[in-house]
Amino acid sequence: MKYIILILLAFSLNACSQNKTTAKEPKSEKEQAIPFHEFNISLIRLISTPEKYDGKQIQVIGYLNLEFEGNAIYLHKEDYSKGISNNGFWVNFSKEIIEKKNLNDYNQKYVIIVGTFDMNSRGHMGMFGGTIKNITRLDLWNFEN
Repeated sequence: MKYIILILLAFSLNACSQNKTTAKEPKSEKEQAIPFHEFNISLIRLISTPEKYDGKQIQVIGYLNLEFEGNAIYLHKEDYSKGISNNGFWVNFSKEIIEKKNLNDYNQKYVIIVGTFDMNSRGHMGMFGGTIKNITRLDLWNFEN
């Protein structure tokens, strides 16, 4: 009888441990999965609803211009050439990008970048729609095959 009770107790403990759920700690901001459609956005979305992306990591494609007091990514090349700075965003590259890449290779070309959006930092003289800062990805956007 003693052995039967021990066996039943062992089975009961095993069954209880399988159903037991443990509380998980919330994931950190970096560990939380961001849906691709919320990460990879058009500059049109960023222009029209900047508050939706403020403080978030984003990926955008646009025309990059790098010059003194004018580092910005624009919706189109024409926005840059016509001085439509509201269709552009100030860019601020991470130290790693500056050390790894020759930024001149990307100047006045269409690029894809990843960085954190700040809607309140509007670049030189507050002329732009915001800032994409701490840029961790910078690649040419080759849309012609």
